[in-house]
Amino acid sequence: MTTSDFSAYIESLPKILAGASTLFRDADGRILIAETTYREDGKWVLPGGTIESADGETPREGARRETLEEIGLDVEPGELLAVDWIQGVPGRPPLASFLFDGGVLDDASLAAVRLQAEELSDWRMATPDEAEAYLSPGLYRRVRAALAALAAASTPVELVNGVPPRRRA
Repeated sequence: MTTSDFSAYIESLPKILAGASTLFRDADGRILIAETTYREDGKWVLPGGTIESADGETPREGARRETLEEIGLDVEPGELLAVDWIQGVPGRPPLASFLFDGGVLDDASLAAVRLQAEELSDWRMATPDEAEAYLSPGLYRRVRAALAALAAASTPVELVNGVPPRRRA
């Protein structure tokens, strides 16, 4: 196979997006969520974003970079909590979303949160039940599955659109 044939083959393969985020909690079990400046549906997110794989970035590195950029905390992500395959819709390819444990933030870390004004306009700590009103249904399912797996010490959990694949059928 020539170099141009290989390049054409690679270009013909299906494309997916990849993102990574971090799940931070406080001592009361609330989770850190953030309001975006770019979402038209008004739904909030976890700190995270696109993995810059073209630059050689790994999911873990992407989660750390995005956390630093978005909320000003330089925290080494803990264990991988969940991998969620989010099926594509017309005009958008599928997304592989990696969710890492950010651990429990103390008062000093919470006081150090600084938002990236271009992307985020507000943040708060919300109980998992409160978060349902803020997060998209898919992200909410991912968070609940990750929290359950964390509590059961059975991480990481595999998800498809926020649901374990064996429960989708």
